[in-house]
Formats: sequence, C-alpha cells, structure tokens
Amino acid sequence: MAQAAGKYVAYLRVSTGRQGRSGLGLEAQRETVKQFVAQRGGVIIAPEYVEVESGKRDDRPELDKALARCRRTGATLVVAKLDRLSRSAAFLHKLRDTGAPFIAADLPEANTLTIGVMASLAQHEREIISRRTKEALSAAKARGRRLGGLRAGAADIAAQAGAAAKARVAKANESAELLRSPLEVMQKEGLSLNAMAARLNAEGDLTPRGKAGGWTATAVRRVLARLDA
Repeated sequence: MAQAAGKYVAYLRVSTGRQGRSGLGLEAQRETVKQFVAQRGGVIIAPEYVEVESGKRDDRPELDKALARCRRTGATLVVAKLDRLSRSAAFLHKLRDTGAPFIAADLPEANTLTIGVMASLAQHEREIISRRTKEALSAAKARGRRLGGLRAGAADIAAQAGAAAKARVAKANESAELLRSPLEVMQKEGLSLNAMAARLNAEGDLTPRGKAGGWTATAVRRVLARLDA
C-alpha cells in the first residue's frame, strides 16, 4: 500500500490521560516514526496527530483527522507500532477500506500480509455475490428478450451511464467534504479565494481530480458551492 518514499502524516496514541499529560510513550513513538520515515527518504508533514484513547475503542477523532489529511494530500499515515492504531482486526480492516494508505514502523509488511489477507477474503466474498447477482440479472433479461422482445441492451447502457454519473457526484462530494474543516477555518480568517487556493497548494492538498499544486480561486469556489448545496 505505502511507497518507500514520499509524504507521511504521523499518528501517535497513548492509552491514558496520565501518559498524554506527561508525554510518557509519546516521545518514543515520535522518535521511532521520525527514524523510520528518514530511512525511507520520506518527510513528515505537519501537523502530527496525538490521541489519548484506549486501543479497544474505535471512535478516534484525531485518527479521523489524520486520515482525512492523508487523503487530501496523498500522504501515508505512519505509526510507531501497529497496536497504536488498534488491536481490533475488524477496525484495521475498516481502516484499510478508507483508501488512505498507512504503515507501521514495527511491522511494515502488515499492510500487504496481515490486513491484505483479510481484505482479500472479504473481497472474494463480495465478488462471488456480485457475480451471482449479475448472472441472475442476465438470465432474467434473456428470458425477457425471448418472451417480450425487451431492449435490454439499451436499458443496460442507460443504467450504467446513470451509475457512472452518480459515482462521479459521490466522489466530488467526498473530496469536498474532506476540505470542509480547513476551508471553514480560512473563511473565518477572512481569506480571499486566491489566498485559500495558495494555502491549499502550500499545504499539499490535492484537488478533487487528485492534482497537487493545482488549486485556483475558481476551484475553491466550486468546492465551497458544493459544500453549501
């Protein structure tokens, strides 16, 4: 999932408020992550995200923010140890499905081995269900053509076009939603559209089409309009 070099977002977690206040464990994680990224020739982009939460809980606001930043910038989430994310296999599987790449310094192979196997099994099951559904639909359409001369081909094309359009809208909405928080901050600061575009480019945020450094005032206006819709 993650490449050997590139941009990284650091996520650190401690289990107790006492550890969070004292910094116990955080410095060790921070140093481990720093060395790991340096060995890969990468760079950690600010800010880092620190969570004070038990590994048994799946609600992680700071992790959500870190993942959103990874998806906005094309960076990889990095943790010192895999258990800093979670000890729950189900949670790690859900995390993998977000599409944001992540890697653990203590077990970098986990992305493709441990979690990858789980994802592959689930994907295989989904593919079987999908194939059976398509076969059933094809059989039903074939019967319809013989009995009533239905123009199933035209209906299929229209359905596919509609599905593709919905997928594009959904992707655009998702990309805009990732930018809601930083754009709201900029609006509160009274920045112009050009200034917003400049900051997004400076912070490495990707455009809705996945382009780095491609933000313009017009692009920012479109995202704001979509968020207000």
